[in-house]
Amino acid sequence: MTRIIQTGAAVQQPGAKLTTFIPVRIKRRSGRKVVVPAANATDKMPEHDAPILTALSKAFHWQRLIDEGIVKSGSDIARQEGLNQSTVNELLRLALLSPAVVRSNLDGHQPKTLSLIWLKNNLLPMDWDDQHVLFDGFDA
Repeated sequence: MTRIIQTGAAVQQPGAKLTTFIPVRIKRRSGRKVVVPAANATDKMPEHDAPILTALSKAFHWQRLIDEGIVKSGSDIARQEGLNQSTVNELLRLALLSPAVVRSNLDGHQPKTLSLIWLKNNLLPMDWDDQHVLFDGFDA
């Protein structure tokens, strides 16, 4: 556990010192140093899942291209991007996610056990209420 201590003169009493202790740990993740709150910290730090965010951005961009008539289908996108057609169609399904589910992913509050592989390999319910039930059951 790393201690970050700030020492300075207190405003109210001359000669008194103010010390602030912030319990944190510094971990290495993917070669980077990341500050992690201590286990007893009450606030949950958001953790963004970069692959899911990248897939969501592609899905919504591609869906907009289809909606605006710039491309006709996922097959056209696959040809233009040099991707497999099934990959494009798997990611396009993410554009059907509930806005609340998308917002929770953008805020970094997605279920810890949710992965891009799971999203690509499993059919999602079309009904947004059913999606909420599904995603709420992930970390139960």
